[in-house]
Amino acid sequence: MQAHEIDYHIYGEEMQYVEIELDPQEIVIAETGSFMMMDNNIQMETIFGDGSEQQSGLFGKLLNAGKRVLTGESLFMTAFINQNNTKSKVSFAAPYPGKIIPIDLTQFGGKFICQKDSFLCAAKGVSIGIEFSKKLGRGLFGGEGFIMQKIEGDGMAFVHTGGTLAKKELAAGEILKVDTGCIVGFTKDVDYDIEFIGGIKNSIFGGEGLFYATLRGPGTVYVQSLPFSRLADRIIASAPKSGGSNRDEGSLLGGLGSLLDGERRF
Repeated sequence: MQAHEIDYHIYGEEMQYVEIELDPQEIVIAETGSFMMMDNNIQMETIFGDGSEQQSGLFGKLLNAGKRVLTGESLFMTAFINQNNTKSKVSFAAPYPGKIIPIDLTQFGGKFICQKDSFLCAAKGVSIGIEFSKKLGRGLFGGEGFIMQKIEGDGMAFVHTGGTLAKKELAAGEILKVDTGCIVGFTKDVDYDIEFIGGIKNSIFGGEGLFYATLRGPGTVYVQSLPFSRLADRIIASAPKSGGSNRDEGSLLGGLGSLLDGERRF
């Protein structure tokens, strides 16, 4: 497998985007909806699956694309091709506040496992597939179900995270315990499982869920401080009730009134 060799630069702090520089005839593939801007010489084309050569023929392409449906992604991806005889650039933006992580698959043994909605874009030739969990507990309670996303090949790929990013290098046998929603991804040698928190008080009154993830080294683990699901829950909790506008607007007490009556949840 020979992926296209692309150059890149990541801009921004909290709302990042990645700019990909393509040589003539080089291609980058991306999730639909992640496109931001591009030079005039780049052509955009919708393709089945990831466009890799891992599976050939109509049936292979349909099977490869169909697997993406299991991860909640579209059957189609978008390929951006530099049709000019000079270098051209195309940019892709993260969908919510956080960080973009460049993944050089040659440094991770050709495979990286991540949550199913974190993939942003990659060089053509990189395969984006699914990773089935062989452990019942992980599948039922892991937050990502039985399926996670795997990125394979020898090129560059980019994934996005929510909030602040933490990178942990685990030694052989070293264990890291993480909230299931905060996992971004990890290298192929990391053993991932789910553990029950235990204790009646923790289970009933802890407010942190019944399970957390245990990741055992050796390998690299990426953790996000703000999963999108947690951000969405906070937004929904603070939304005006009964379809009206926020009663704090225009009042003398303003936010103080909400603090007094317990409306502020964070």
